[in-house]
Parts: sequence; structure tokens; C-alpha cells
Amino acid sequence: MLVNRKPNKSARLAKNSKIIKAIIQAIQEKKGEKISLDLRKIPEAVADFFIVCEAGSTTQVRAIADFIEKEVKEKCNEAPYMHEGRQVLQWVIIDYINVVVHIMLPDSRRFYKLEEMWSDAEVEEHEG
Repeated sequence: MLVNRKPNKSARLAKNSKIIKAIIQAIQEKKGEKISLDLRKIPEAVADFFIVCEAGSTTQVRAIADFIEKEVKEKCNEAPYMHEGRQVLQWVIIDYINVVVHIMLPDSRRFYKLEEMWSDAEVEEHEG
């Protein structure tokens, strides 16, 4: 008997939506400023969604990153696949496979210009 181990598209989207909602709420609670990018229509994209968040200090970067991981674990029972950047706290990446969060200081965000790199993406802005 052949078992399909890959979740269907609607189940994956529902899971992503729940994770995205938890991430956005965590960012808002810690006063991050953000833009989420929908990358599903871009064939070469490495994930379905990027959430780009700006923080005013390294302390805020750490607080947002920690709170995102805590909230997603509690609300969605998901741990990140990986995270990077916690040593320097200029740009922290939290990777949930199909949803990747970027928490950046303003200088890093201006320098790397992720939104310009993925300019074909649909942009959905969320107020802090």
C-alpha cells in the first residue's frame, strides 16, 4: 500500500496560515515593524512566505526572535527547522521551512533590501 507522506496543498496552507498568524501577533506584541512577503508565485523562491520585521535595537531583535519561537511552539506545536544570527543580532533568521522570518536592524534591512530582491512577491503590510 502506497502512503502519501506529503501533506496536501490545503493542509500545508492552513498550517502556514496558523504559523504566520502566530508570528505576526508575536511581532506586534514586541513592537516590531514588519512586512510579510508572499513568495508562492515565484518559482525560484526558497519558501512560500518571508516575513521581514524591523527592530530598533539588538535587545528588541532578541526579544522578538525569542517570543516568535515561544508563541509558534505554544500555538502551533512547531519548532523552527533552524535559526541563525543570534550571536550578533543584526539579522536573525527563523526558518519554519515554508515560512521564513527575518528580524533585522534598520541598517541591515536597508543594506540587504530583501523586499527589492523579491520584488515580484505580493506584499502584505501589517501594522505594529
